[in-house]
Amino acid sequence: MYKLLGSLKSYLKWQDIQTDNAVFRLHNSFTTVLLLTCSLIITATQYVGQPISCIVNGIPPHVVNTFCWIHSTFTMPDAFNRQVGREVAHPGVANDFNDKDARKYYTYYQWVCFVLFFQAMACYTPKFLWNKFEGGLMRMIVMGLNITICTREEKEAKRDALLDYLIKHVKRHKLYAIRYWACELLCCVNIIVQMYLMNRFFDGEFISYGTNIMGLSDVPQEQRVDPMVYVFPRVTKCIFHKYGAGGSLQTHDSLCILPLNIVNEKTYVFIWFWYWILLILLIGLIIFRACIIFMPKFRPRLLNARNRMIPMEICRSLSRKLDIGDWWLIYMLGRNLDPVIYKDVMGEFAKQVEPSKHDRTK
Repeated sequence: MYKLLGSLKSYLKWQDIQTDNAVFRLHNSFTTVLLLTCSLIITATQYVGQPISCIVNGIPPHVVNTFCWIHSTFTMPDAFNRQVGREVAHPGVANDFNDKDARKYYTYYQWVCFVLFFQAMACYTPKFLWNKFEGGLMRMIVMGLNITICTREEKEAKRDALLDYLIKHVKRHKLYAIRYWACELLCCVNIIVQMYLMNRFFDGEFISYGTNIMGLSDVPQEQRVDPMVYVFPRVTKCIFHKYGAGGSLQTHDSLCILPLNIVNEKTYVFIWFWYWILLILLIGLIIFRACIIFMPKFRPRLLNARNRMIPMEICRSLSRKLDIGDWWLIYMLGRNLDPVIYKDVMGEFAKQVEPSKHDRTK
């Protein structure tokens, strides 16, 4: 287990060349590692430990355990509101009275580890697509200028090569920017879709899972129903039928303990809070990107904030002369170049770049 979890650290390693932002990495790298870690822990608990243990007389325990694990167990939802020890044996466990409509079946638990794995793959997909779209362009044009340990001649040669690339490839980076923003939008869509599917997976209980837990302290003790126990019951019931010695049909009503749900309930509490935080961050990021695209006057301030050594007049000139794709490229260059080199390149670039068609008409 330690070796398996240790192999995930490669997803969290620092990038010397950054082509995205922190929120994008939180979705693609941190969330992927989080979900894979949860999947591995639950898998180990499920297949190495004993995920279910049923109490029944007259039948070998491993037979009932296997049957109930495969065919699911159930509780009686109305029994969660009854007093444990007097009216019911355990939360949600009451006499059946053959009322099949009153049962709530739990079929998800054998699928949790697989669902978490596919969620992790879905979170990694935007990063995979962006790496394919980006194709190492930023690393190629930076040419090691993020590290200033080189000779003066080498530094000047690389700076001139970078400036030459920027001048010759003006108006050729709009698709580069659009693809990145599309990947950011995909992150937001992914979280929304995953939350919807998890809500369906848990019979409509996931969306309100965290709020129900937080609101538990405001409910009187005698009226409390633990949301974690309701969604992830620790004790359930299972009906096992078999033929007796005389050929008559026998029904065995067994109690089943689900230790795995102790892990599941804590896992999904953390996932609930993390997904809501991530969704808020992603929505804020999309609004920020919309401001960049539809509010051109916003761009010079962002460029100046990237490197305070660049005069505001140069930032205004570049933002006015360049289209949105070229502006985004030089904005991301500011994150990867040495500040002094970035200042020199932007100053020279502002002098040599041709004004845009829109700027000339003004």
